[in-house]
Amino acid sequence: MNNPQLRQNIIEELDFEPSIDTSGIAVAVDDGIVTLSGHVGTYAEKVNAERATWRVKGVKAIAQEIKVRLPFEKKVNDDEVARRAVDILAWNTWVPRDAVKVRVSNGWLTLTGSVKWDYQRREAEKAVRKLSGVLGVTNEIALAPAIQATDIRQRINDALKRHAEVEAGRIRVDVSDGGHVHIEGDVDNWDERQAVERAVWSAPGVQFVEDRVRIL
Repeated sequence: MNNPQLRQNIIEELDFEPSIDTSGIAVAVDDGIVTLSGHVGTYAEKVNAERATWRVKGVKAIAQEIKVRLPFEKKVNDDEVARRAVDILAWNTWVPRDAVKVRVSNGWLTLTGSVKWDYQRREAEKAVRKLSGVLGVTNEIALAPAIQATDIRQRINDALKRHAEVEAGRIRVDVSDGGHVHIEGDVDNWDERQAVERAVWSAPGVQFVEDRVRIL
């Protein structure tokens, strides 16, 4: 697909996404490498713009340069952002109570602590990024180690085989001590690449994933 057509497809997909105000977003494309720039009003819009872009066939990589620009009247003090984040995490039944700590500096929110499962870590980030006043989120929540490397690798391979979207034979998995997983291989599209990552993270004991899976 040529650059102008891919750029137009991305613009149309962004316009189609109701959660994004696209008036301040610019899109540039060079051989499947997409640069998103400009500004949006919330951090959630920034995240959703990147996700919408990944949905477009032909996108190989994204340079995310969108800035969150809060209207002056919507700016919130760090202590208020922190209080809201603590409250929303306490209300979230997917996140273990008192497992996640919150730090806020100039609108940038950092999550720390430890949980057992990756979905709990992702759910914590999902909960706080939609809060008013948040300019960005750094997720430093750790996963508690539980299983030996050989067992982790077997569980990942079994999970890949169960996924209808994934051709497991095209994916290679290596696991080192401490739950560090290296995956590589080829997939046909971004949805399949995400399915591979979800399968890997579904295995208990996974602490870190180095994803070198390529989109053909």
